[in-house]
Amino acid sequence: MSTALQGKNILLGITGGIASYKSAILARRLIDAGADVRVVMTQGAQAFITPLTFQALTGNPVHTDLLDPAAEAAMGHIELARWADYVLIAPATANVMARLANGLADDLLTTCCLATDAPLAIAPAMNRLMWSNAATQANLATLEARGTTIIGPGAGEQACGEVGAGRMSEPETIRDALAAAIASTANTSAPNHNSSKELQGKSFVITAGPTEEAIDPVRFISNRSSGKMGFALAAAAQQMGADVTLIAGPVALDTPAHVKRIDVKTADEMLENALKAVNNTDVFIAVAAVADYKVAKFSREKIKKTDDELTLELVRNPDILKTVAALEHRPFCVGFAAETENLEKNAQSKLKKKKLDMIAANQVGQQNNPVFGSDTNSLSVYWGNNKHQIAPAAKFDVAQQLLKLIANQITLNK
Repeated sequence: MSTALQGKNILLGITGGIASYKSAILARRLIDAGADVRVVMTQGAQAFITPLTFQALTGNPVHTDLLDPAAEAAMGHIELARWADYVLIAPATANVMARLANGLADDLLTTCCLATDAPLAIAPAMNRLMWSNAATQANLATLEARGTTIIGPGAGEQACGEVGAGRMSEPETIRDALAAAIASTANTSAPNHNSSKELQGKSFVITAGPTEEAIDPVRFISNRSSGKMGFALAAAAQQMGADVTLIAGPVALDTPAHVKRIDVKTADEMLENALKAVNNTDVFIAVAAVADYKVAKFSREKIKKTDDELTLELVRNPDILKTVAALEHRPFCVGFAAETENLEKNAQSKLKKKKLDMIAANQVGQQNNPVFGSDTNSLSVYWGNNKHQIAPAAKFDVAQQLLKLIANQITLNK
């Protein structure tokens, strides 16, 4: 789990929105990462989910009242404000954003936010029109200007039935973004530190997720890639100061903050967009699990089930990483290799065959190492005659370690 959250006191604020059900999962994810979590709920939040749920999950009493007779001097907000290392509000409704932006303190949560010197992070969640409203965007700008970390929101189908931006980010995304913010703060305040902005001024293009190769209008060839490792790299690179373009296959993940995202489906679409994006780019990281083959002839009509067997003719897809690495003015090229056997031999072979600068390999297909869809990973990294092992950890932490290796190499290769 994330080392940045280990031993941290996280005050989790929950406001009144249907997305509050995700906050129960978020609380567990924060605890799994080593944080001590205490929860403050608004009156509206309690209409959607009960305090008892969070008490059971965190092992701590849930706080709901501004003046708490059970608290020291009946001022629970002061105790909580002093206790917190970080305040995280998820979901953060348009209402609470407006109150925070204007310095109101009319309940326990907003009073804690005014009474603490701990950094604040919010994960907005609301209807798409509420999110895009000029008043909400003005409040957002005010909060950002004060140093508030904004996590999300994502886009997609909403509880109200509409589609657009405003969905609360997934619990794992929020956890990782909070860990990154904490790590960044720690690095900035440490004496004689190496800046957390090691990639400042660098541009990255990262591919992530699977591709889908259509067979007919309802069927396609794909693989088990969740895209989580690529998205973790994009988020970590941005946190380290890089300008990041993320080319994503079909995945159910929120776009990391301040990352440009390009959605594609097929290998051909991914190659086309990669070639456009890598112009004058410093680093290209091919994390996507691109389908090796596509059908030779797409059927415009659904293929009917008539025989016991169906034969499909497959042809090779373009090798995106090899194509980019062969460009005359190429970026620093990093590949990923998912291997079921002979990991080092196969990874080294790909490193040389594709003329890469670095390759990160992991062992897949083992029962005790479910990489696909998992929140953790481990990597064996090879470049030149060098090798470095990144131990099992949260994918965001693994991403940070890999990016530090890349940062060191592009500095040496200047």
